Amino acid sequence: MVHFIKNIYLTNRFFISLASVCVFFVLGYFYPVIGAIAEILLLALSVCLVTDALLLFYPGPGVDATRNLPKRLSNGDPNAISINLQHYYPFEVGFTIIDELPFQFQKRDHNFNDSLAPKKQTKISYKLTPTQRGSYTFGALNIYITSPLELIERRYRFDEEQEVPVYPSFIQMRQFELYAISDRLQDVGIKKIRRIGHTMEFDQIREYVRGDDVRSINWKATARAGDLMVNQYRDERSQQVYSVIDTGRVMKMPFDGLQLLDYAINSSLAISNIALTKHDKAGLITFGDKGCNIVPAQKKRAHLQKIQKALYNVDTDFKESDFNRLLTFMHNRISQRSLILLYTNFQTIESMKRKLPVLQQLASKHLLVNIFFINTELDDLLQSTPKSEEEIYIKTVAEKFNYEKKSIVKMLNQRGIQTILSRPQDLSINTINKYLELKARGFI
Repeated sequence: MVHFIKNIYLTNRFFISLASVCVFFVLGYFYPVIGAIAEILLLALSVCLVTDALLLFYPGPGVDATRNLPKRLSNGDPNAISINLQHYYPFEVGFTIIDELPFQFQKRDHNFNDSLAPKKQTKISYKLTPTQRGSYTFGALNIYITSPLELIERRYRFDEEQEVPVYPSFIQMRQFELYAISDRLQDVGIKKIRRIGHTMEFDQIREYVRGDDVRSINWKATARAGDLMVNQYRDERSQQVYSVIDTGRVMKMPFDGLQLLDYAINSSLAISNIALTKHDKAGLITFGDKGCNIVPAQKKRAHLQKIQKALYNVDTDFKESDFNRLLTFMHNRISQRSLILLYTNFQTIESMKRKLPVLQQLASKHLLVNIFFINTELDDLLQSTPKSEEEIYIKTVAEKFNYEKKSIVKMLNQRGIQTILSRPQDLSINTINKYLELKARGFI
């Protein structure tokens, strides 16, 4: 009985019908004939209500539903989720699905309404875009079923407490990997870099094809084969590529729901995958105010799982990162010259100058690429036309910040430090562009 009461809900149609009967009873106080009609309507409503309950609670399975979740969700990407609904009633039913989403999404009205033919099934799909890494817990899947009378609803509950982790953007990583394998990276904005000279690693001798560099012709092989033959070179392999992520307060700034730290993490995963695809070694370093953590660079494909797990737990706080500690750590742990992709953020020239001695020492031992962000919130201000003194002041400050960002790039480049100044949403593409450029020019 308790189970019956907990799963039965009166619909709006029932309350409208009951209100109409009440109106007839009120009128029946003045007109006895209408009062008799009201009694008949009340009896009919009661019979319909009991009939509706019997229809919905007849013996049998009734409804079966499952929520299909992936083993993990990709942070910052739309993730497909589906609900399979099967009912066994011998009549058409209306249904309302209320899916209890994790609290991180802050959505309490996630529902679907439709009807279903007798003994049929349906599949409902939707997408969720998480903006935080961590564990997400889905609540119950609530199904409310109505018969053609639509006076009451019967509730079914399924899949309570489903937990799924949210990892750094592996969807983005796989997307770039597919383009890299098919040599179509330029289709997603990756620039095709013209090679300057040759790399140092010889690959094979092959027949000359129109357009090949004539300096690559192998005259001895040409004399033996009777056709023009050229030497083919390939990119040097087994170079170390380290993604170094600043977890300090400068990476706390949000953009489109994600923190700058999350953009850096997603980019690190993508570039690590591309580096492994190009037969280089990929590694990871995270640092903050107290210490540094490292995943040593390796060449194995399975190594990507270690990097992904390490990135899953990376978080930031409101403290300033210790760059001197980073310098000492890298000096002790990385002996081979490597490509260092340093993800941080400089808001002013003064903040960059405080860290410049450390950056110069890193650049003297490694190929350092300093990656920081354009403040896209200033774009509208820079393009607007001020109409008051306050707006003039605000635009002037915005132009000052924009100028300082460009000045930082110039100062770093003058000291032999490569830079990437990127919009957060373009970070992965710009980082891969720089990696391929440096590789094509034989810098690594």
